[in-house]
Amino acid sequence: MRLRNITGADTYIENSEYVVQDFKGQKGNWKELFGNNNPLHIEVGMGKGRFLMDLAALNPHINYVGIEMYSSVLLRAVQKMEENPLNNLRFIRMDAREIADTFAKDEVNKIYLNFSDPWPKDRHAKRRLPSRQFLARFDQILVKDGNIEFKTDNKDLFDFNTAITCDITLYALWVANTNQIVFDGNGSTTGQMDNVTAKTDEIITLPDNLYKKEGYTFVGWYLNEKFLGESFVLFSAITCVFILLQRTIDNII
Repeated sequence: MRLRNITGADTYIENSEYVVQDFKGQKGNWKELFGNNNPLHIEVGMGKGRFLMDLAALNPHINYVGIEMYSSVLLRAVQKMEENPLNNLRFIRMDAREIADTFAKDEVNKIYLNFSDPWPKDRHAKRRLPSRQFLARFDQILVKDGNIEFKTDNKDLFDFNTAITCDITLYALWVANTNQIVFDGNGSTTGQMDNVTAKTDEIITLPDNLYKKEGYTFVGWYLNEKFLGESFVLFSAITCVFILLQRTIDNII
């Protein structure tokens, strides 16, 4: 990974109250640093810290530590913390390989691995955070019922085979399907309507009806014998055909 060097980043981080400088000296004593007995969750390779800051703000009953190796990236997280300080969040600038020297056995309840560097070359396999080497390190610091939350959008990293030495949680990454909506005039006399596309679970507003049928008044659309109003949720990844529901006009002579 090639990152732009920011002049003065190291000095800025060294003087920040939000960055733990003697992190190895905190081993076994993180509860004392936070001043409570709350659970401890850590993120390895936290980037600019947005994920942990959001979690810390939502969960004041949990302590968080973000680990980042690159000063130019950690600097942004520190600057954000200065704008919105959080008492239950601290940062460390370090190489993740030192993690077992930083946290004691059974000291961490949860580890987050979010969109980590995939290190695609085979010779760099041991640098991947879900590698056998790193999982062994994580196993040394997690409590008995602790877990690892791993997210990635890299298929090769997701498929990366490794020996599991502790409990981990793998979360599926879902992308909404694009569905096609076809309008059927159901015996209409005139008119034509273009198809509409929508994502699964997307709420859309149906277009105005352009079909006409002599002797009938347009009432609405129906799908699977169920009447639809002006909007609906597309609930499955299929092509939906909306049939025109019409009402006969009584001819009064």
